[in-house]
Amino acid sequence: MLTDIAIIFIFGIFMAYIFEKIGLAPIIGMLIAGIIISPNQLNFVSDDIINLSTDLRQIALVTILTRAGLALNFDKLKKVGRPAILLSFVPASIEMLGIIIFAKRFFPIDTIDAGIMAAVLAAVSPAIVVPRMIKLIDEGYGADKNIPEMILAGASVDDVFVIVFFSSFLALRTGGTLSAMSFLNIPISIITGILLGIVAGKILAIVFEKIKVNDIYKAMIFIGISFLMLRLQNVIEKYIALSALISIMTAGITVNRKNTKLATNLLDSYNRLWKVFELFLFVLVGISVDLAYVREAGFLAVILILIGLIFRMIGVNISLIKTNLNKNERLFTSFAYLPKATVQAAIGPVALQMGLDSGNLILSVSVIAILLTAPLGAILTDKTYKKLLKKS
Repeated sequence: MLTDIAIIFIFGIFMAYIFEKIGLAPIIGMLIAGIIISPNQLNFVSDDIINLSTDLRQIALVTILTRAGLALNFDKLKKVGRPAILLSFVPASIEMLGIIIFAKRFFPIDTIDAGIMAAVLAAVSPAIVVPRMIKLIDEGYGADKNIPEMILAGASVDDVFVIVFFSSFLALRTGGTLSAMSFLNIPISIITGILLGIVAGKILAIVFEKIKVNDIYKAMIFIGISFLMLRLQNVIEKYIALSALISIMTAGITVNRKNTKLATNLLDSYNRLWKVFELFLFVLVGISVDLAYVREAGFLAVILILIGLIFRMIGVNISLIKTNLNKNERLFTSFAYLPKATVQAAIGPVALQMGLDSGNLILSVSVIAILLTAPLGAILTDKTYKKLLKKS
């Protein structure tokens, strides 16, 4: 196992460095490193290393959503209002609908498997979006209309919204039932998640003000509390719906509102921790990939992903109706909502690990989506924000 971890570190960092130097997202290099060293290709690592992936995916989601919460300013978030709420579910819903319609035409799968695939593909990537929006906030681009905060909030809740649908479709495929209550649980889980997050955030802000320890220890305590909230969700889900991921993000927002300096210091610690989690996450996803299935999905998968992006951009522009954003700002928001990476890496392998017939296909399409949209979204965002947004 230690040898496997050493190989992951060395190859992952090397490939990330190469891709960063050529102007592409480092996570693409990490993903390709995993594909190269996997048991399916050069066989540099053993199958045992894949056992790490389940828990690591949870850690990655927790870290990403906490970073998003700590970076969000509540007062600015209130000013954004309606469009941020619409961006949290309208683009994803329209994209899922489009993918379900076309996935059944492109691949030999039924509506439920198409729904699972759509839920995996529909989430925007916080790994790409969060650091870029934080950068825009720091530089003041789009600040007059709070565009970075709007995108940051919408994209973060978008992930939770999609994950709820993913879990629902997965439960249906594995023998559960999908009822009206299943969809009613979505707003219930969001409300209870927000309430729990506010309470947890206030307690953490008070405790962190009282105890004088290193910021990295505070971040580790925050992570520990986040894991406990995930556990609480599993314990009480039979009685009441709760989204622990919403709670985690809300706790970050609450800490930011109570103590901005504390939130900034915690965010810095989380950014350093994320470097390790990110490397493991994307290399392990690459290790899980079988290129035979990627080649089989190939061209049709690319077409399906592009169709999904068109539906997503339509959803973004619907969400921005009756806002004061001009055409350039709406176009930038559409670009910012294109990249897919973190959530696809986190839930893409789940169907395969659960033994579903469509598991390899879903994972393969997820990997193609990351390889296609992560650099596309990152490049479009990085190269256009100075032209499309006004600096405050």
